[in-house]
Amino acid sequence: MFDSSSIIVGLEIGTSKVCAVVGEMSDEGVLNIIGIGQSKSNGVRKSEIVDSPAAEQAVRDAIVQAETMADCEIHSVYLGVSGGHVRGFTNHGVHPVVSADREIMQDDVDDAVKNAKSVNLPAENSILHAIRQHFVVDGQQGVTNPVGMLGARLEVDVHVVHGVTNRVHNAVRAVKGLQLEVESVVFNGLAASLAILTNEQKEMGALVIDLGGGTTNYAVYADGIIKHTGVLAVGGDHVTNDLAFGLKLPLGRAEALKIEHGSALFDETVAGQEITFDRDASGAKRSVCKEHLQRIMAARMEETFQWIAEDIDRAGLLNYLGSGVFLCGGGARIPRIADLATQTFGLPVSLGRTNCISGNKAVLDHPEFATAIGLVRFGSFQQSKPAPRNPITHTVKSTLTNLFRRG
Repeated sequence: MFDSSSIIVGLEIGTSKVCAVVGEMSDEGVLNIIGIGQSKSNGVRKSEIVDSPAAEQAVRDAIVQAETMADCEIHSVYLGVSGGHVRGFTNHGVHPVVSADREIMQDDVDDAVKNAKSVNLPAENSILHAIRQHFVVDGQQGVTNPVGMLGARLEVDVHVVHGVTNRVHNAVRAVKGLQLEVESVVFNGLAASLAILTNEQKEMGALVIDLGGGTTNYAVYADGIIKHTGVLAVGGDHVTNDLAFGLKLPLGRAEALKIEHGSALFDETVAGQEITFDRDASGAKRSVCKEHLQRIMAARMEETFQWIAEDIDRAGLLNYLGSGVFLCGGGARIPRIADLATQTFGLPVSLGRTNCISGNKAVLDHPEFATAIGLVRFGSFQQSKPAPRNPITHTVKSTLTNLFRRG
């Protein structure tokens, strides 16, 4: 049995699955993944809870499985959240330095960040993260720590991630209904990037795309810092729906054919091929055209990547992705998904694998576990910090900024 004080748990309540990953911090500060639990998700649509009792049972099943594998008791989790209501944008803050000698102090930095965080959000929204970026001192760009410098005008950009409070709180309530505490609420796109990217990749610029069942989350790094985040309320379930509608199939059959015969790009060699299967228990046969299946699937996946590419291009970041694109989530398993992403973004594309963490390789090498592992890593950076009292209004404090910059 492990010491519970060294245990960190990341919990992702996704549309397709609920995943709980258990990590342990060694006395030397090394993070080691020691357990995982997962269950089929119920009561969740587009990464948001729509049936609390069903979702609670799915979470309970995943937690029990993780406790058994890790041989520990779980008392609290770092909870990942997503959904079409989650938004990210960068805000600018300015602070005049008024000291007689114009030396910039920590209070000046705090005031500049505070000004950047003073944003007009809809009344029903709360800030999930406020992530400090580079400072500007009297026009000098790229300052990482202005304390001790001389200047009259201090500026800073802060990337703000926010969402609808009640819709986030539904997930928190589902977890607390199981007598578990929520240490912090973390946007899934940021968590996935923590698990996958190295410091060098963050410096060179990278795009992480988390392809889930109900949503697609993405995050852009450049110059070592978070520059942009986004959520599309489109995922693997939408591909299944397209196939069911286009091929006139039940959803269960469409999902099975997607997994067995699907591809993110149409393969010319399947032209004219038919897929034959039992229509029902009577043994009656039914056939569908494999070419049609792949074309329907490829159209939806291409549209998803195009939306992301256009959003990043509008943000002026498409030319700053020197490390390329990294795919994770269950959708990263789709055949030829990397080829499609390469065509869309014109960049090298890799399957995201967990870095800088030790433990079970079977877990670390699975792209569908990246978000939950990233939640554990988020917790490892916070472990020595006091947890926020209210996880809904949690913002990343300046002391935690490097978690998303260099972590």
